[in-house]
Amino acid sequence: MEFIIETIDSINTTAQEFVAAVDLRNKRRNVFAFYGKMGAGKTTFIKALCDALGVDDVVNSPTFAIVNEYHSAVLEGPVYHFDFYRIRHVEEAFDIGTDDYFYSGAPCFIEWPELIEPLLPDNAVRVEILEMPDGRRKVTIED
Repeated sequence: MEFIIETIDSINTTAQEFVAAVDLRNKRRNVFAFYGKMGAGKTTFIKALCDALGVDDVVNSPTFAIVNEYHSAVLEGPVYHFDFYRIRHVEEAFDIGTDDYFYSGAPCFIEWPELIEPLLPDNAVRVEILEMPDGRRKVTIED
């Protein structure tokens, strides 16, 4: 499944389309691993997803905290946002209790999942964000 973010002004529409296409209430398909180069727009798209889910908090990348928890008014529960960019060893991610988050049933949006791939559940959904030559972004969900 593919989505195109035409401009930054259209990112919220694309996020709403993404949310409609994936069932975020499905507790067996709740881990979304966002792959993309630095600057591809992973954090910006996750912010837009949180907006679509009715998160009122300020959404920012948890680069130093590793994980941020937000409350979704739409889902009436938590949404977890991870950034593993600063992880040096997969054990660091394990030590913060990633299993508890990943198997909680709540949506988990992960930036830099390639650094913790051994910890990802088998049913994690791979989401690729690619910056196209014309500046648009292609968001691909691989099942």
